[in-house]
Amino acid sequence: MSTHGSQQSRGSNEEPAGTGRRALLGAAVLGASGAVLGLAGSARADARHTGGADARHSGGLKSLPKPTVIGHRGASGYRPEHTFGSYQLALDLGADVVEAGDLVVTRDGHLVCRHEPEIGGTTDVADHPEFAARRTTKVLDGVSTTGWFTEDFTLAELKTLRAIERIPANRPHNTLYDGRWEIPTFEEVLRWQDEQTRKRGKQVWIYPETKHPTYFRKLGLGLEERVAKLLRKHGKDKWNSPVILQSFEPTSIQRLNTLVDNPLVVLLSSAASRPWDFVETGDPRTVADLVTPAGLREIAGYAQGIGPTLDLVVPKDASGNLTTPTTLVKDAHAVGLVLHPYTMRNENPFLPTSFRKGTDADAYGDAFGAFKAYFATGIDGVFTDNADTAVLARADFVNG
Repeated sequence: MSTHGSQQSRGSNEEPAGTGRRALLGAAVLGASGAVLGLAGSARADARHTGGADARHSGGLKSLPKPTVIGHRGASGYRPEHTFGSYQLALDLGADVVEAGDLVVTRDGHLVCRHEPEIGGTTDVADHPEFAARRTTKVLDGVSTTGWFTEDFTLAELKTLRAIERIPANRPHNTLYDGRWEIPTFEEVLRWQDEQTRKRGKQVWIYPETKHPTYFRKLGLGLEERVAKLLRKHGKDKWNSPVILQSFEPTSIQRLNTLVDNPLVVLLSSAASRPWDFVETGDPRTVADLVTPAGLREIAGYAQGIGPTLDLVVPKDASGNLTTPTTLVKDAHAVGLVLHPYTMRNENPFLPTSFRKGTDADAYGDAFGAFKAYFATGIDGVFTDNADTAVLARADFVNG
């Protein structure tokens, strides 16, 4: 995943180094969140959601195992991310929830699932001479970015492309599947969810993200209204619907809070970073401000959970080794918020230094040891590229 401006997408920043759950799961148990402060310059929290204090939002989430295993863009440790091949495999490997959809928009207004608006690194668009002239440079969340962008293509044009592995240096085995799957639309994901629920005889959960919402809104392609419209169309906009919505931009979550009743999660990058919507509006606060007890009480006024980078839960020292856990888990649970940190991966470069084995960037380290260390903090779930490893690690942890 790339880092654009102050907003971290779960990807490159953590790459050589990522509701139901206990509090979404435990919104009903953990009780009132305290005063709702509201984001600077924003309207008060909508009465339909009272954040972590709202017992309704624990709903069917209680049925999910703890810690919850969330398939990060599917099973992206084994298949090119955000493809039906990746989503399907995540379920097959035991993921409780599939992050089916980093949602971006086409020129003709369709929501599609891509890691970023720029698709040069995740599709074969560079091999299509008919689209060569569309390669351009844009400023994406403050960063000059060159490539091909979804908003410059119609859906029909995007459907002529095929997905490829985003980090082939770390996952050369995934390149076997380059070109096999097309780009999914969000509506196709919602239908796939229903189909898989019927086939498997149990409810399938998904966890879409609004990607760079301020960027798209300035282009006249607002994400939240499109998400809400499709959720309503498919009857999945309720407090107990099996769709958890997330975003790195708190104002996107606040906007969704006025449009749908789904569980909502605010994603949090590094402590020193600022959400891009804060940058755009001149809000000086950083993620470090949002993870204070006061900041978490504020988030609990309009969301049911947070998705922090793992480093906010257990920082690393200069050598990349884990240090003492922060109070984030305790503080978030105190106001009724669930924690779903990101992202656990099996390969050496993505693990804390003490859990690496050898120097091969494609080799697996001691992922089980790392999972155990993070589960021990009391997190409610985790995003992972390797759902099968996480399921086994959870069994080890739960069984002692």
